[in-house]
Amino acid sequence: MAKKKPAKTNQIAKNKKARFEYHIEDTFEAGVVLLGWEVKSLRQSRVQMTESYVTVKDGEVFLFGCHIVPLNSASTHVNTDYLRTRKLLLNRREISKLIGLKERQGYTIIPLSLYWKKGKVKCEIGIAKGKKDYDKRAELFLLFEKGEYIFLIDFTRCAFRK
Repeated sequence: MAKKKPAKTNQIAKNKKARFEYHIEDTFEAGVVLLGWEVKSLRQSRVQMTESYVTVKDGEVFLFGCHIVPLNSASTHVNTDYLRTRKLLLNRREISKLIGLKERQGYTIIPLSLYWKKGKVKCEIGIAKGKKDYDKRAELFLLFEKGEYIFLIDFTRCAFRK
């Protein structure tokens, strides 16, 4: 009997903090403009998205603060800037929707994950509103009750009533 190969995951990185800090209203899929050394680093999952955010300038969408660590074997003639601003590729209709929601209704645009799709790097971005502290505590309490034990920071000071 042949052994099964482990399933390949297309996900490169996930912003776990985003789903805890924000209520996600809607999501979009955007392409990412990258350099060669960045693609090589992404193949080894050397990326951190926790402090990254998305902004709209002059009708274009940009990803800020996405930390892609350069490889040691990157060529010496290329200056690697691991925190550079990366352009996101969206349709004009999607960009205008993002602008409307961000400026008129006070939403925030945040990156949720990076993944491979047909050999291209895609970024899932979300339209979100920030959670209040009591929303976060209630969510932690529900996870705790379900038996999904997670790392709870300062859970003893939270007061919950049934």
